[in-house]
Amino acid sequence: MTRMLIQPTGPAHTRIYSYGAARGEVFVPNDDLIGPIDSSDEWIRQRTGIVTRTRALPETTAIELATDAAAEAIARSGIEPQQVDAVIVATISNPKQTPSVSAIVADRIGANPAAAYDLNAACAGFAYGVTQADALIRAGAANYVVVVGAEKLSDVVDPADRSISFLLGDGAGAVVIGPSDTPGIGPTVWGSDGSKADAVGMNHTLNEFRYGQAPWPTLRQEGPTVFRWAVWEMVKVARQALEAAGVEASDLAAFVPHQANMRIIDEFAKQLGLPETVVIGRDIETTGNTSAASIPLATHRLLEEHPELSGGLALQIGFGAGLVFGAQVVVLP
Repeated sequence: MTRMLIQPTGPAHTRIYSYGAARGEVFVPNDDLIGPIDSSDEWIRQRTGIVTRTRALPETTAIELATDAAAEAIARSGIEPQQVDAVIVATISNPKQTPSVSAIVADRIGANPAAAYDLNAACAGFAYGVTQADALIRAGAANYVVVVGAEKLSDVVDPADRSISFLLGDGAGAVVIGPSDTPGIGPTVWGSDGSKADAVGMNHTLNEFRYGQAPWPTLRQEGPTVFRWAVWEMVKVARQALEAAGVEASDLAAFVPHQANMRIIDEFAKQLGLPETVVIGRDIETTGNTSAASIPLATHRLLEEHPELSGGLALQIGFGAGLVFGAQVVVLP
């Protein structure tokens, strides 16, 4: 007689319990960056909306940033570190190819022997991590999951590059996700378009650098291509996420897009027809573009400044290198 396998199932619903944040220790105003790109503070403000950005000290890595953000999220969550079953870190900034940032973070926050892995989905990484945490819990593979978006992009910046260098900052944002009696995380609309992978990403490989064929790899982007894609294609994705969650733009308390560019954020809000009652995350003004960290950092700031948003619905959407994207509606803790 063949034995029937046991296949676990978990709770029907999940929610975000709390947010944590860590930003780079140094504020870098536009005036500190304009020399190498032959630009001005006014030009950067008009094109991006950034006044200053946070960057980490040389000795601070994405690991330290991720650890601090995760520790704050756990402290605010009401659960103990030992209850965390999995740690997921979305990052392109691991200072080493291996071991993973997540394994080190899990140990530092007291979550051993939690499952731990990194994921690389650039600016959509946090949305991907939330999707996976929700699925792990509802499948019975975990009870509580910490999801972190962490980046030290100053390590991969060419100060003389006018396409992206002045946009980037360093930081980490984290959430604790666990079971819920009611739905707290809506369906995710996600995907990619690798055919346009050259629009934004690294300009060289580590092997090319190793063998003297290229300088240290840094981020580059085709600004107009990314802008058009983000505004027109990602608005469609945002609408799909609202429809999948069974809500309308007027039901939202907050809108938290990836903090890529203030012009993109403003055009997003216009295209979605968001009412004035919706609070929009604009953390980019003083933090910069922090890729996978931008959504949780912006949401953390919104909740600090607007505690009345607690319990409301927020639409979050990430998009970036490799033209990877992910969007979902969540209930704010």
